[in-house]
Formats: sequence, structure tokens, C-alpha cells
Amino acid sequence: MKKPLIAAIGLAALAQLAIPQLAHAETLRTPHWVEFSGKESLDPISPTRFYSANQLIYSRLVRQGSKGEPVSDLASEWQANPAADEWTFTLRDGVSFHNGKALSADDVIYSFTRLLDPERDAPARAALSVIEDVSVNEAGQIVFRLSQSHADLPILLMDYRAKIVPVGFDDDTSLQGIGTGPFKLVEFDPQGTTTFEAFADYWEGAPKLDGMDLIGIPDDNARTQALLAGQIDWSGWNGVNAQQLRLFSSNPAYHYDSIATGDWRGMVFRADDEVFQDVRVRRALRLVADREEMVNLLFGKGGATITCDNPVWNGDQYKLAQQCPQDLDTARSLLSDAGYADGLEIDVYTSGVDNYFRPMTELYQRQAAEAGITVNVHNVPAADYWNTAWMKKPAFTTAWGQRPTDQVLNEIFQSEANWNESAYQNPEFDALLAKARATLDDEARTELYHQAQALLTDTGATLIPFHLNNNRVMKRGVHIPAVEHFAIRWHQVDKQGES
Repeated sequence: MKKPLIAAIGLAALAQLAIPQLAHAETLRTPHWVEFSGKESLDPISPTRFYSANQLIYSRLVRQGSKGEPVSDLASEWQANPAADEWTFTLRDGVSFHNGKALSADDVIYSFTRLLDPERDAPARAALSVIEDVSVNEAGQIVFRLSQSHADLPILLMDYRAKIVPVGFDDDTSLQGIGTGPFKLVEFDPQGTTTFEAFADYWEGAPKLDGMDLIGIPDDNARTQALLAGQIDWSGWNGVNAQQLRLFSSNPAYHYDSIATGDWRGMVFRADDEVFQDVRVRRALRLVADREEMVNLLFGKGGATITCDNPVWNGDQYKLAQQCPQDLDTARSLLSDAGYADGLEIDVYTSGVDNYFRPMTELYQRQAAEAGITVNVHNVPAADYWNTAWMKKPAFTTAWGQRPTDQVLNEIFQSEANWNESAYQNPEFDALLAKARATLDDEARTELYHQAQALLTDTGATLIPFHLNNNRVMKRGVHIPAVEHFAIRWHQVDKQGES
């Protein structure tokens, strides 16, 4: 029986990790965070979705291309009517689920009906709520009817939770974990090892790997030590930080890719907290950050991209160019106006669950002190962080993956969004997002998204200092396409024997 893994720090603790031995040479051993303490779900729209597993199991209609653009997945082509309030998608032929059932339009309609069900209130519903109805026409094509015009519906459908599951998924437990993706589920154990085998009938061709193991290791240091000890084959979706990279960069047993992404780490000051509800306080807390120093010390010069509390990444077509130098004088003035002329003391909760959280928080603690802000840093055990600190405390560190403009702004900052972790409430911001969706002219739509980004960075409640480069470390012989993780084609991943 496979034993669950425990978080560990250092080589001595690493020896206690009960990681199963490699079953055969072509199984890729991959770590994951154990974000939900064993409550990870194989339902892709669940709030506790098992992201790492679901990426391997399920497919979408539309997925990211190598540059983040929408490209075909289960849909081979699509087109909109002139008003862009009705979109028609043609399903790809010859696709089957892992249980041998052929993919049909009914599966697509079923998948989106459950995702959009108001009573279910899935987190992805906020980003996709513009969809009013999903049906099939006489030609067997999928028709999306929208509540308003939306020029970028294919981008919305790239949502990593908009996976297609078979009809009956909710009622038949045997269908849990059945998808059309490149790997089939063999054993589900999110706190231990979840195992997969290659799906030979995958529509893009049989995977090069025989299988994959997802190994639960909540602590970042333990993940790094497991890679050094040869107990896993690569660093996983989140990569390693600049300091950890030095352990591998000159070691011939490893190689790595550094990939610019829209992934970001941040610090949330919840706008519904007694102190942080004052926009002047929130703005001051962000102005004290020296983002350039953070990037240089955490990553090395050029190792990440500075962003001005804007979650939209540089590779996105709607990105607003901004500058945000540290401004201690303005921060002090804002705090004084808010009633904190003698300084401010706050508690920030963080964890070793992510390799950037603690060093980022400690740097911020020092920088904020220059403006009279005392930051008390509280470290939460990695296994508990997402359940006890994230969205539970007034101020905490956070991590998000790359998302297109419409999705990231609606899903994380729109007033009614389930995952509005900062409790940001701004009707003007919400109205800009809604208007942008309905605007068919590219230039006008871009301007509206720019206005929304400017408003968020001026009045928001989240410090976002940088977008990450993903330092993806792999053992020699492991080959993963050098693209952002949402765009990885897992059937192309290869491991050439023991590396």
C-alpha cells in the first residue's frame, strides 16, 4: 500500500518521505501542492478541483496555444454571428472517453449545463456567466447563445475548469475521473500518490509516456530536496525559485527551462477588514513596495516581470503598460490622512507552501517599515495554509496562474465572484468589464479593459509585484515542451529511461 507523504524540510526530514519507487522507466513522477489537504476533487468545476490531475484527465473545447491564443481542442473550428451573441462550434470527429464511449454533443451540453447551474454556483461560473444557453443544431454543432455580445468567447472557453465530462457524471461514481485527455486514472490518492496510465486512444495520438504519478508534497523545500534525491523527475507546475535553481543549474544530472508566464504571487489586504476598507490605507500598503528590489533579490535581474498590482500579464493583448516606483512619501501622507500619522501595524499570514511566499513577505516587511508600517509575519504550516489562512485572514499571501484578461479580472476581482479573495467591491469596475465584453470594436474594447486595469491598480486591495518566470527543472532525459503550463501538450512529454 502506498503511504501518504508528509511535509519535510531538509535532507534529514526528506529521508522520512514515503515516496513509492518508480514502477517502470517511462512513468513521470510529478509533485503537487496538496492544496486542499486531501479534499481534492476530480470534478473539474469543484472549488477543491485537483488541478494537476484534471489537466491530464480532461479536455476542453478550446485550449491555449503556445502564446496563449485560443486554438482547437475538442472543437475543430468555430464562428460567431455578426452580433457575436451566438457562437457555433464544430466537434472533432473520432474522440472517445477513457471508458470507450464516443464524445457527443450531449456531453458538451451536459458539461456546460452543470458548470452554469446557479444552484451549484461553481467558481468558473463567474467567468462564463455570459453564456445563457447551450444547445445542438441540426448539423450536430454546439451553439452557445449569450446574454450579450462577446467578441472573445473562445478565450473564455480556455478556462482550465471548462472541461468536458461524460453525461451522467454527477449520478454515476464510476464516471469520476473519466475524460478524453491523454492519461487515464488508475488510483486516486491526493495526499499520497495518484497514478495514471497512458490513454492509447487519445485523439492526438498515444502519449510518449507509459504513465504519470502525482505525488503529494505540500512543502516547497521538501519538493526541492525530493528532486535532488531523485525521488521525483521534475519540479512540477510551479518550478523552483532563483535560489533553488542554483542547486541544479550546474548539475549535469538536470536541465531546466525559464519560461515567462502570467503566474503571479501577491499579498491580499481584504477590503472588508476594518483597517483595509479605507482605500487610502490599501494604496499606501502597495506604494511602499520596491518591486524592482523584490525582483532582483528573489529572482536576479530580469528573472521576473514587474507589474503594478495588475494581474494581466505582458503577453496578453489587453495588457495596460504602467509604471509603479516605490513612493514612501505619498504612502506616509495617505496613512496620515487615514488616521495613522504615527504608523500602522498589520498581521500578514504566509507559508512555505509556495517557494516565493515567505521571502516576498520578509522583503515587504523591511520595505514597509521605511514608511512606518510594522508587518507582523505569521507562518502557517503548508498543509493547513489554503484551508486556514487563504481567504480567512485579513491579510495573506496568494498565488494565481495565468489567465486571459476577461477571466482574471472577472474571476478574482469582480464584486460577485466566488474567488474575490480581496473582497474588492467597485461598481464602476464591474460596469467596465461588462461593457468591454459587449464591445465588438477591438480598439474600443481594449480601451475599456485598460480603464478597468487602471481603476483596479489605483483602488484595489491586492499587492501584485511581479509575474513569474517558471524555472522548470527536469532530470536529464525528461523532455517537457518549453511553454507555459496551461499550453503543455502532455502526450508529447517524454522520459527516456532512468535519468
